[in-house]
Amino acid sequence: MDFEGLLPQADDVAGPSWARRDWPPVPADALTSAVDAAGIALPPKAAKTAAPAAAPDADAVRRAAQDSINALMLIRTYRVRGHLAANLDPLGLTKRELPADLTPEYHGFVTEADQNRQVFIGGPLGLEYATVKELVSILRANYCGNVGVEYMHINDVEERRFLQEKLEGRNKEIQFTQNGKKAILTKIVEAEQFEKFLGRKYVGTKRFGLDGGESMIPAMESIIKVGGSLGINEIVFGMPHRGRLNMLGNVMQKPFRVIFHEFAGGSANPDDIGGSGDVKYHLGTSTDREFDGNKVHLSLVPNPSHLEAVDPVVLGKVRATQTIKRDFEREHVMPVLLHGDAAFAGQGIVAECFGFSGLRGYNTGGTIHFIVNNQIGFTTSPQFARSSPYPSDMGKIVQAPIFHVNGDDPEAVTFATKVATEFRQKFKRDVVIDMWCYRRFGHNESDEPSFTQPLMYAVIRKHPPVSELYAGRLEAQGVIEKGWLQGAIDAYVDGLETDFENAASFKANKAEWFEGRWAGLGKPTEDETARRAGDTDVPAAEIAQVGKALTTVPEGFDIHKTLARVVEAKAESLKTGTNIDWATAEALAFGTLLVEGYRVRLSGQDSGRGTFSQRHSVWINQTDGSRYVPLRSLSENFEVLDSPLSEFGVLGFEYGYALADPMCLTLWEGQFGDFVNGAQSMIDQFIVSGESKWLRANGLVMLLPHGYEGQGPEHSSARLERFLQLCAEDNIQVANITSPANYFHALRRQMLRPFRKPLIIMTPKSLLRHKRAVSEIEDFTHDNTFHRCLEDKLALVDDDVTRLVLCSGKVYFDLLEAREKSGQTDTYVLRIEQLYPFPADVVKRYAARFPNLKTLVWAQEEPKNAGAWSFVSPLIEDALGVRPVYAGRAAAASTATGLMRRHNAEQAKLIAEALGASRAGVTAAIRAGFKQTSSGDAATKSKAKAA
Repeated sequence: MDFEGLLPQADDVAGPSWARRDWPPVPADALTSAVDAAGIALPPKAAKTAAPAAAPDADAVRRAAQDSINALMLIRTYRVRGHLAANLDPLGLTKRELPADLTPEYHGFVTEADQNRQVFIGGPLGLEYATVKELVSILRANYCGNVGVEYMHINDVEERRFLQEKLEGRNKEIQFTQNGKKAILTKIVEAEQFEKFLGRKYVGTKRFGLDGGESMIPAMESIIKVGGSLGINEIVFGMPHRGRLNMLGNVMQKPFRVIFHEFAGGSANPDDIGGSGDVKYHLGTSTDREFDGNKVHLSLVPNPSHLEAVDPVVLGKVRATQTIKRDFEREHVMPVLLHGDAAFAGQGIVAECFGFSGLRGYNTGGTIHFIVNNQIGFTTSPQFARSSPYPSDMGKIVQAPIFHVNGDDPEAVTFATKVATEFRQKFKRDVVIDMWCYRRFGHNESDEPSFTQPLMYAVIRKHPPVSELYAGRLEAQGVIEKGWLQGAIDAYVDGLETDFENAASFKANKAEWFEGRWAGLGKPTEDETARRAGDTDVPAAEIAQVGKALTTVPEGFDIHKTLARVVEAKAESLKTGTNIDWATAEALAFGTLLVEGYRVRLSGQDSGRGTFSQRHSVWINQTDGSRYVPLRSLSENFEVLDSPLSEFGVLGFEYGYALADPMCLTLWEGQFGDFVNGAQSMIDQFIVSGESKWLRANGLVMLLPHGYEGQGPEHSSARLERFLQLCAEDNIQVANITSPANYFHALRRQMLRPFRKPLIIMTPKSLLRHKRAVSEIEDFTHDNTFHRCLEDKLALVDDDVTRLVLCSGKVYFDLLEAREKSGQTDTYVLRIEQLYPFPADVVKRYAARFPNLKTLVWAQEEPKNAGAWSFVSPLIEDALGVRPVYAGRAAAASTATGLMRRHNAEQAKLIAEALGASRAGVTAAIRAGFKQTSSGDAATKSKAKAA
C-alpha cells in the first residue's frame, strides 16, 4: 500500500505570508511588556535602522498593546483548551459546548469593530498582524476540528514549538494527495470487509472485531511508513484482543488462509510441536513490510486477556533488541502499544510503564500509545470507570503530547499518527493518540450491549460505517468515482473467498520459534544430559581472573570502610580457596559468563547493593558519589539496575527482555520473595505458560529471598507452593538452593544448555552469612556441576541409617546442627536442591544406599498447606513406594507468625519431629540451639546497624 502524501510536504513547514502589514507598528517597549504579560516568547528579529518618526499617540499605543496582549492570550487559550471544543465523538453523544474563554468576547474583543481591527501579534501562527476574526478562524481550524491536541503541559519549549509548527497556521489543515486518500480508503475497506467476512463465515464466534474502529488499520500503516522513512527498521507491537485479528491479517500480513484454518479449529503449528495453543485473538506473529524502499521488521507480541499485561513485555523486548543492535540512541527500534480506553485509564501497569520511559536501563526512546477509545468498558460508562476527563490523561505524568481524534475521519487519524511518529523520532519521548470510535457489536459478537447501553446502541445501529462516510467525502471531492467503493470491496472479498477455500488444506511445515536470535536453541530432548548437569565448571585461571576484578579497588577510589573489609575478606577467601560465600559465588557466575561472551542483566529493588547488603555489585565513591561496577571491568555487557518500586511491571519488562535475547542471563530479584505476589498474573499468564500457549521459550531467572527467620508473615515466604502448583509439562525449573557453588552452577547452566527454561530460585537470607553455607574453590572447578540433590555433610555409615529425612532450603542447616547436638548417627538428611523437574532418580539412588531404612520423613519450615509438601509427597511415594511422614508447621492462614518466641517454638517442634521426638534430649538441645542462634542473630543485627 502506498500512502502518497503522508510524508511531510514542502508546504508543511511554512505557509505563505498573507497578513496585511499596514498597521502602525507598536513601540518595542510596549510590545515587550505585552508579551511578557502574556508569558509568550517571540522569535528574535534582526535589528533595523528606521528613520525618526513622530511620537505616537499614547492612547493608541495603550490600545494596541492591550490588543496584542489579549490576542496572545486568546492564542494561548486555544493551545491549552482548544481540544475541549474539538469534534471528537463520531456518535455525537458527548456534549461539548464551546468554553467561554475560547470566544473573542472573553478576551475583550466584544464588538464587530473589535474583532475586525488589525492586531499586532508578532509571529505566532506565522503572522505578524491579523484581525481577531482571522485568528479565531485559524485557531478553530487548528485546534477544534476533528483533531484536538493537548501539549501545553509539556515543559520543554522545543517540544511545544515543534508541535506548534506542525499544527498551527492558515495552511495547516490536514491534506493528502489523491493517491494518499485512495490508499487510506483502501485500508478502511480491507479492515471493514475482513470483519464482515468473519461474521458471515463464523456466525456467533467470538472475534472481538474492530467494527467501528477501522481507522486503526491505516493509522498503523502510517506509523510503519513514516517511521521507516525516519530510520525505524523494527517495530514491536503490543495490543489487546479487540481488532487483533484485523491487525494480524491486514497489517502484519499473516496469511488469511492460516487465520481461517485456526477459526476452523486447526493450529498454525506442526503436529509434532505440541503445546496447548491459545484462542486466535491472543496470538502474535512477525513479518517484514517495505514502504518506499524502507524495510521494517514487525512483531506482534502474544498476550492473554489480562489487559495491558503485555505492555512491559513489549518494552523489555524493545530494550533488549536495541541493546543487541547497539541502537543506543533509540533511533531504529520502536515500541507501539495499542490500548482500550477503559484499560488505559484503569490498569495501574500503564502508569508503571510510563514510569520506565525516562529511566536508565528501561528507557526505550519513546512509545507510541494508540487508544482505541470505545467510549465504554465492557458495559461500564466512562463516568463510572474513571475520574479524569479523558482516558488518555495518564500520559500527562510524563508530559506526553496527546492527540484526540475522531475515528470517523481516517485522514485525521492518519495525520495524528504521522505527527506522533515524527515527534517520537525527534525527541525520543512517549506520545499518546486517543482515537474516539465505538463498538458496533458490543464487547464481543455474542454480547448484547443494549442491556446496559440502550441509547448508545440506538445511535450506533443507525450510524453509517466509516467506509461509506469517507467514500462519500472523496466522491464529493472528485477523488473517486461513484462505484469505486463497491469495486474495491468486491476485489478484496474475492481474495478472502479464495483464502477461505484454501484454509481447509493448510498444514504448517515448521514452527518459527527457534529462528533469528534463537537459532541454535531448541526444545530439550528426553535424554538431554545437559538438563541433568551440563559442563558448568570453569578453569581455576578463569576464577582467578574474575576474582581479581571483584577485589581490585581502583586507584583514588574512596571506598566505604565496611565495604573495604568485605572486599578484603572476599580476596582472602579466593586466595585460600575456602569459605566462598553466596554473594561471591554469584559474582563468579556472572563474571565467568561475561568472560565467555554472554550478557548479564540483573534488576530489582536495591539489587545493586542487595537487600541484605550482601551483593555490593556497585561501589559508591564516598567522596564524590561516583559509581564503580567491578564486573564491568571484565565486559561492558554487565548491567545491574536498581529498579522502580514495582513487581508486576519490572518482572514483565525482564520477561520481555529475555524473550528477545536468549544470550543474556536475565535476572529479576524480589526485594523479599513474598513481594512477587504483586506480579502473580505475569507469572501465571507469561512465565509458566507462554511456551505452551504461544511457543515462546524464555530463560528468565527469578531470585526470591525465602526462609523462616522469625521476621513475620511479609518477610518469610516467596510462596514456593504457588510455583510448584504451576509446574507441568516441563515448563519451568524451581530450585531451593543451599550451597554457593550449586548456585554458581545453576546460573551458568541457564546459559550453557542448548535450550531455555524459566528458573525460579528460592534464595537465602540468613544463609548469606552462615558459617556452614560456604563452598571451596574446587566446587567451582574440577568437573563439578549443578547437583539436583546434595548429600549430607556428616559422614555416616550407610548400614546404620534407619531414618532418611528429605528437605529443601535453609531448614537443612537447622537439622544438621540439632542432629549434631543430639549425637544421632542413624539419621541421614538429603537436600532436594531442584524441586522441579523433580529428581526422582537421584532420590531413589540415595534411598537404595540404606538397607536398614525404616522411616522416611519430609521436613519443611513452611506451614503444611504451603511449601513443597503437597507437591513432593506423591512424587516421593511414586519414586520409593512409601509415603513420607510430614514434619513441619501446621496448616495456617498466614504464611508465618510475627512473634519470635512462637517462631522459635514452632521451629524447635518441627525439627524434633523430623529427627524423632522420642529421642532423649533432642528437643532441649534444639531449643538451646535456637536460643543461642537468636542471640547470635541479635548480635549480627547490632553490628550491621552500627555499620
